[in-house]
Amino acid sequence: MIKVISPGLQTTVQDGGRIGFYEVGMPPSGAMDKYSYTVSNLLVGNNENAATLEITYLGPVLEFQEDALIALTGGEIPPKINGEAVPMWESFSVKAGDRLSFDFVKQGARVYLAVAGGIDVPVIMGSRSTYTLCGIGGLEGRPLQANDQLVIGADRLHSVQAGARVADELIPTFSKKHEIRVVLGLCSYRLTEESKERFFSIDWSVTPEANRVGYRFKGERLNFVEREQPFGAGSNPSNVVDLGYPIGSIQVPDGVEPIALLNDAVTGGGYATIATIISTDLNKMGQIKTNETVKFVSVSIEEALAARKEEKDKLNAIKEQLYLGAGGAINE
Repeated sequence: MIKVISPGLQTTVQDGGRIGFYEVGMPPSGAMDKYSYTVSNLLVGNNENAATLEITYLGPVLEFQEDALIALTGGEIPPKINGEAVPMWESFSVKAGDRLSFDFVKQGARVYLAVAGGIDVPVIMGSRSTYTLCGIGGLEGRPLQANDQLVIGADRLHSVQAGARVADELIPTFSKKHEIRVVLGLCSYRLTEESKERFFSIDWSVTPEANRVGYRFKGERLNFVEREQPFGAGSNPSNVVDLGYPIGSIQVPDGVEPIALLNDAVTGGGYATIATIISTDLNKMGQIKTNETVKFVSVSIEEALAARKEEKDKLNAIKEQLYLGAGGAINE
């Protein structure tokens, strides 16, 4: 059992996501930074899809009511046990009565806390992830609150010793300026050629409206090709007849302040989507903070698939390092 002393800014239970219900309007939710999330589970021997805590900006204070093996990955929000600094990207033991707390965020935006066995909350539509807009999943469909009690589950595949650590070259780094790769489309043809060029050439600033639903960016107005709007589309040039919104799709309502739709966003609507963030860079999006800058980079489908393979290879390298007994850290 884990007792919540202080919940932090927004701490939610998340797993790999609620997959298979997009067509009925249910977004996947799930961890924003899937790479960091997955690695946290690997470090404690969990099923890769085990439920963790996703910690945003300001960390909680948690008291462990029993001995446990934990790991913390993601952005740099320095963790402490009983006031003493502890490492990230490494598994370590905690004892009953120990308190986990965090310093102020330094880099990145989100940390993942995995506990050996996972966080045991009800499975809703195939997932334990919290979707706060509908109030489902996680712990009563909401962020954690003071005095909540979290049950530690048994979602574990490997026996892991404390001290298992990810190789430095496999740990991502975070900055305040970001390059985010996108595939142009679905409705990029609606932008003027000049605006398409500007979309990729300027630095976009992340506004305070940046959360699990989406990130809004400030830069300059983008212009749409003038046309007679088709039946069923809105009157604004940025409107189209309703279409589906892939996770990571970017819309530009009225040409002002692009919005990248993320894990908890609506699944469709009537705005033109001009580009879609590639899956690997959605992890980067989950670690971007307000007022940081983003430059969008156009890539092909082939380049996007190559980036996905590179990330998969990194995860496989971590599994090989951990589960083949490197350094005697893992016992199958």
